[in-house]
Amino acid sequence: MWKKFKAWFHQWGSAPWFYRRSTRWERWLWAGTIITALPALFMGLFVVPTDYLQGDSYRIIFIHVPSAWMSMMIFGVMALLSLVALVWRIRTTEIMAMACAPIGAAFTAITLSTGSLWGRPTWGTYWQWDGRMTSELILLFLYIGVIALYQAIEDKRQAARAAGLLAIIGVVNIPIIHYSVQWWTTLHQGSTIKLTGPSSIDASMIAPLLLMVVATKLFFAATLFTRTRAELLVQDRHKKWINEVVAS
Repeated sequence: MWKKFKAWFHQWGSAPWFYRRSTRWERWLWAGTIITALPALFMGLFVVPTDYLQGDSYRIIFIHVPSAWMSMMIFGVMALLSLVALVWRIRTTEIMAMACAPIGAAFTAITLSTGSLWGRPTWGTYWQWDGRMTSELILLFLYIGVIALYQAIEDKRQAARAAGLLAIIGVVNIPIIHYSVQWWTTLHQGSTIKLTGPSSIDASMIAPLLLMVVATKLFFAATLFTRTRAELLVQDRHKKWINEVVAS
């Protein structure tokens, strides 16, 4: 069992193997994204009832909450991939880690913008320097820092290691974001969906919200494979395996 896992693990270091496998998986991931996102959006916008306090403005939750979860999850994935890359020196893992950064930055920007738009009619302000908003903004700066550091160094392997180290250090911000509503006074409410115990969210909202959560994760995986494959093509454009893969 261990030998099989070890062999599979080391296969990820082969650029041709990764390129071929990710091409197959990518199609299913994009299909899964569409299959889950469309009904989630339809149910969230047209099926679930209007909130008796917030009216229809609360429907932004179906974009805001999944994006917020993804902004934190992607940074954690990037830090983990960076750690693996630093320890085992796997180039494809370095590229995957760096490919996470623009995707995570986009989800973080969506989180901040939709939260601001939702906050205006709900709290009477677009922005408040509370723990949750401030730590989420810091997360965006960390993503931008990783991207900028990676682009600033010409040697992409050294660049990935330096930016990966920043990601590993910056992951400390993730629990701060998560627990900020418990540690400090904040406008944000606590968790409404709980894995253990009853959720405080209305039952009709759970299905479209969870579908959108699945859709964003599939979207992330599909986009990650796309970006990684594109970077491999750029870095290995003069290598023999590129011609063999394109010809096949």
